[in-house]
Amino acid sequence: MFGDLFEEDYSSVSNNNGKGKRLKTKALEPPAPREFTNLSGIRNQGGTCYLNSLLQTLHFTPEFREALFSLGPEELGSLEDKDKPDAKVRIIPLQLQRLFAQLLLLDQEAASTADLTDSFGWTSDEEDFLDLTVAVKNVSGLEDALWNMYVEEEVFDCDNLYHCGNCGRLVKAAKSAKLRKLPPFLTISLLRFNFDFVKCERYKETSCYTFPLRINLKPFCEQSELDDLEYMYDLFSVIIHKGGCYGGHYHVYIKDVDHLGNWQFQEDKSKPDVNLEDIQNKEEIDDPLMILKAILLQEESNLIPVDQLGQKLLKKIGISWNKKYRKQYGPLRKFLQLHSQIFLLSSDESTVRLLKDSSLQVESDIQRNDQRLSKTLTSEPLKLNDGPSRPHWFDIDDSRVQPIKEKDIEQQFQGKESAYMLFYRKSQLQRPPEARANPRYKVPCHLLSEMDAANIELQIKRAECDSTNNTVELHLHLGPHYHFFNGALHPVVSQTESMWDLTFDKRKTLGDLRQSIFQLLDFWEGDMVLSVAKFVPAGLHVCQTLNGDDLTLCEIEIADGEDIFVWNGVEVGGIQIPTGSDCEPLLLNVLHVATNSEGEECQQLIESSHVFPSNAEIGTVFTALAIPEGVILINNTESRGEENWTTIPKEDLKKTFREQGLRNGSSVLIQGSNDGNSLLTKQGKWINTVNEINWLQVKNLSQLESEEEQVKISATLNTVVFDIRIKAIKELKLLKELAENSCLRPIDRNGKLLCPVPDRCTVKEAGLKMGSSLGLCPGKAPTSSQLFLFFALGSDVHPGTEMEIIVEETISVRDCLKIMLDKCGLTGDTWHLRKMDWCFEAGEPLCEEDAKLKELMICSGDTLLLIEGKLPPLGFLTVPIWWYQPRGPLYHWKDHQDQTNCTLSQGSVWKASSTPGAPSDAHTEVSLWYLGDLEISEDATLGELKSQAMTLPSLEFSIPSPAFLRAWTVESKRPGRLLRVHQQQLKEYKLGKRTEICLEPLQKEENLGPWDMLLRTQMRLPGERAYSPPVDVLWDTARGWTASSLRQRVADVYSLPVEKIEIAKYFPEKFAWLPVSSWNQQTTKRKKKKKQDNLQGAPYYLKDGDTIGVKNLLVEDDDDFSTVQDDIGREKQKELALGKRKSREALRAQSSDVFSGADTAPRARGPEASLSIHVGSFR
Repeated sequence: MFGDLFEEDYSSVSNNNGKGKRLKTKALEPPAPREFTNLSGIRNQGGTCYLNSLLQTLHFTPEFREALFSLGPEELGSLEDKDKPDAKVRIIPLQLQRLFAQLLLLDQEAASTADLTDSFGWTSDEEDFLDLTVAVKNVSGLEDALWNMYVEEEVFDCDNLYHCGNCGRLVKAAKSAKLRKLPPFLTISLLRFNFDFVKCERYKETSCYTFPLRINLKPFCEQSELDDLEYMYDLFSVIIHKGGCYGGHYHVYIKDVDHLGNWQFQEDKSKPDVNLEDIQNKEEIDDPLMILKAILLQEESNLIPVDQLGQKLLKKIGISWNKKYRKQYGPLRKFLQLHSQIFLLSSDESTVRLLKDSSLQVESDIQRNDQRLSKTLTSEPLKLNDGPSRPHWFDIDDSRVQPIKEKDIEQQFQGKESAYMLFYRKSQLQRPPEARANPRYKVPCHLLSEMDAANIELQIKRAECDSTNNTVELHLHLGPHYHFFNGALHPVVSQTESMWDLTFDKRKTLGDLRQSIFQLLDFWEGDMVLSVAKFVPAGLHVCQTLNGDDLTLCEIEIADGEDIFVWNGVEVGGIQIPTGSDCEPLLLNVLHVATNSEGEECQQLIESSHVFPSNAEIGTVFTALAIPEGVILINNTESRGEENWTTIPKEDLKKTFREQGLRNGSSVLIQGSNDGNSLLTKQGKWINTVNEINWLQVKNLSQLESEEEQVKISATLNTVVFDIRIKAIKELKLLKELAENSCLRPIDRNGKLLCPVPDRCTVKEAGLKMGSSLGLCPGKAPTSSQLFLFFALGSDVHPGTEMEIIVEETISVRDCLKIMLDKCGLTGDTWHLRKMDWCFEAGEPLCEEDAKLKELMICSGDTLLLIEGKLPPLGFLTVPIWWYQPRGPLYHWKDHQDQTNCTLSQGSVWKASSTPGAPSDAHTEVSLWYLGDLEISEDATLGELKSQAMTLPSLEFSIPSPAFLRAWTVESKRPGRLLRVHQQQLKEYKLGKRTEICLEPLQKEENLGPWDMLLRTQMRLPGERAYSPPVDVLWDTARGWTASSLRQRVADVYSLPVEKIEIAKYFPEKFAWLPVSSWNQQTTKRKKKKKQDNLQGAPYYLKDGDTIGVKNLLVEDDDDFSTVQDDIGREKQKELALGKRKSREALRAQSSDVFSGADTAPRARGPEASLSIHVGSFR
């Protein structure tokens, strides 16, 4: 069939395939998947549209395609051997096989012909596809052109005689041509391009030229005695040229012979299949049972989602269920439930199928009913869907594939966009039934495997690309980890432990984000409010609360890297915080005149930083500094020259800081209004009064007696500190030897001695302010290569308790730690250093022990904290491992000394005894057994942590594999968060530096998915107020955290009807049970129906490890879930609360005895007023 079509000229094709090939740039994104037509186009490499149209025509010629696939390695060789010098590999047919396999099976919008065109290089002079070239000019259509060529005779007479070769004379003759043999496929080229000899230019013939969809070639054949069907040909491809003779574009109309594509016009999808006016028997439409059965009979396996069932009903009869049947038959799901002998609903009521015995009766039921209705409901118009027998047409324009109708072919008869080549196939060529809609038909196995692997790789790449392009990185700041201090929010511990990074799909809704945070935190009490926050110099500020759970993150304009504050929307740490951009905190430098011990102003200025809301009045500065009144000057520039200060008039003191143009870093000067030595002239400018303070006060702190405690030393900004120190020693009349071993140290407003000032610096270089106080202290100041550091033991540092040290700036963290430990009289290697942050709290640890202090940006005057506990290497975690083997479902933990305050040894036990409140009667003691510490990389997976824990010497149990262990975090000395994904890295769990993990042994392997929730269920023993031993239940929450879904799962576990059980969650801290109801709250008619309750939210707060009590209503139908132990536990709680109340009353009575005087009548209690609470949103 192929002839020498694929014979290659090896003289022009080099064996070195690396030479002469175009570079193929790797696409940044994977190719797009196929569109709704389910057909693949071919990418245009640049001028290859004609080639693409020909290749698509060959591809949609199934006989050619299957013959090509039938060629194996014996005929073509293998692409793996193409570089071998002696191997004869036919690259073109092999690449064409791969291209056709990609067009059939690879899920991409368009295939590439780069590999095929790289292999071109054959010469061909014969083809099995007969190519007829027909004229277009002055011809009305194809049949006329064939008639002129093969029926009409050309007569040679008169002046146009024919020269006879036999007799050598001019004779009369007639010339004609006939088709001797017809091929299975006929290719016809239309001579659209001609040459105008008058104008001497090429042109394209755009006149009307018709061609039929089916043609009979019998009149044009030499032999006509065969059956007429032997001469019939059907059109199956039309290559179309759009443009002129000097340029244009090709695309192709193709008939889908094997029904490989999905032919459907998208704009027609919503039209109903049946018009009510066409139905004669209205009674059949009134029977919803018959209609639903007919719809389900059309589905594969008679299964369909309930939501789609309603949509298909609308499509079939043109009216929805609610409008047609709800008033008489109720909701659709209720109707399906009532007819359970016909319809089978899934456990979550999301899908419905037709029972087998019912489906056998459907056809007979339909036949007994009106035949017209049955036919209308079970058939679909040809114009909307692929008909059962007739193939449909597609327009393939390089990468784009669109469905067309047969009548659209008529538009290509004429014009600038018109037919250029026609392809016909014999009408007798029939396709086997197994080839219909089967793209895998006769494709070689090795190509099937290659395409399957390529599809899997494409799915992975698309998922990665989709994740990259549609995800945002969010920084979550958890409200319980913050406290409100100095006008802004600050982390309680450290920034890294208070902020969690979350990668999230921005196409999901705000409600989905809230749900993900619920799952990430495992436990959250109360409402959860998400707000956009931002960092300002004063700290973290909450700007805007996010509302609209149905809106996507794109719609609410959440940017990549956004800071999200997670809180209850009211307070943080018991303090109501201001929110919004209007009250953004400003960090201002406030200067005011100092006062002495007698309250009199002196000539010394004090500068301090204060935070004010930007919408506060400027007059609040007086209140913040406890100054009754005065004059305010502001400066919005860094320079403090006299021309940069502006006086605020008294009437403008009610304006806000923002209205006055103040921003972070602006300076504010406050001066008393009655100050005789005013710093302000009448013109309102800064004058030299401040500059006239040309002295520094030096106090004697050298532990040597002197006549004066302090002296004022005259100085300027350019005075060297060494001269001030020597002059102070002289005026204090101290020993001259002190000049060799003393230094000056600034004194802050709290009386703390700061870092010594180097002698070589000037007053300006040292940052000293005129009028400030300095202390003359023993000891030399640090040199330029040294650091003066404060350090303290522990994180609870009281002012004045810090120790001091001078070290070289090139010293390592390890050596600095050793020096500090020696000075404290401590030993051991279980200590590390942390730098105190600006909030006077322990900051991040100095993890790199070999790093130099200079490299870590440690400066003179910094405070380092000595914290007990050895740090793991960088990128590693030290994780305490505990052994946990529950034997009772619920327990309360005995009070033990906190691990941070004691040293745990291997084999230490935290025991949980059978305290009252446990619902089970199996009061067996439960404990956490300390196994030891693991030092493990943050990049390690949870499975690797389990494997290392199995090697701990104190583990005396035999564990088959890590899959037999379940991991929990330890919180409050009991299992907390379940670590579920075996292959997830530890750093993705956000464990932190202080996390402990307990391992629970399992009887069989467990591999929890991200949507699996682990619950411990217990069946209530009837009549005993007790429960059977717990059973671990995995609940798949992928379809929602609804009560009905949980009830169905529990019912399946205990093999009980879902309507015959009641379940309740146990709260051990309250000794209380809360029934889990599947009831859905209804709101007012104006509002939509409330969404189903989410068990992760209030009031259940369901999380892994919770206990669920189960009651069998077949044997016990009361509402009580409690046990005798619950009653005892609640009584003990009441007694404890009563004792605390009596203690408080005794303390109040004792404090009231301090006050003396006449007896006063108790203050009358005011009338009670009603309290209205507005709840913005709740679950």
